[in-house]
Amino acid sequence: MARCNPERSATPSDVLPFLRAWLSNPWRVSAIAPSSSALADLITSEIGPKSAPVLELGAGTGVFTRALLKRGLAQEDLTIIELGPDFVTLLRQRFPNARILPVDAARLAQAGLYEGAPVGAVVSGLPLLSMSPRKIMAIVAGAFFYMRPGGSLYQFTYGPRCPVPRPILDRLGLKAVRIGRTMLNVPPASVYRITRRSPLHGPGAA
Repeated sequence: MARCNPERSATPSDVLPFLRAWLSNPWRVSAIAPSSSALADLITSEIGPKSAPVLELGAGTGVFTRALLKRGLAQEDLTIIELGPDFVTLLRQRFPNARILPVDAARLAQAGLYEGAPVGAVVSGLPLLSMSPRKIMAIVAGAFFYMRPGGSLYQFTYGPRCPVPRPILDRLGLKAVRIGRTMLNVPPASVYRITRRSPLHGPGAA
């Protein structure tokens, strides 16, 4: 079984393809550098082999993917959604045993990724702050379409609050809790855990 070296979550070789992708489509990438190893460690901190299978959205150069492997997941445990063709090529070279699909994350529910809802965690590197509420709604609903009970969506943001607006959380019956913030990223970033809200409780923090 082929594995990548998980010892580092970001490498100098990540920067050039990331910058190239940003120059070709800045609205889709919405950052000029890959996420840091500190952010990768934070967003994957609650994920382990028992979370498998794991769905990753917007993997870019694979910084979060490396961190997931470092947590003990196998490449075969990962389904990676990435629309950028340059990133898809790079990811297939780096993670040959992962399932890497050039699918629009806003059409997850229609993509037939899994039979049933086996996913234990979703890790999102998507730039939700640059997206419309309608697209955010489709992405989050699609992620939970495959999520088993007790599963979580992990989303990072550069903003001061959860990038999934409260009306969308409420409509989907979800709650968001910030699990941490790292200053060792450019710019500094926070990570939110988004889960289904218990029917016995009211709206959660967002």
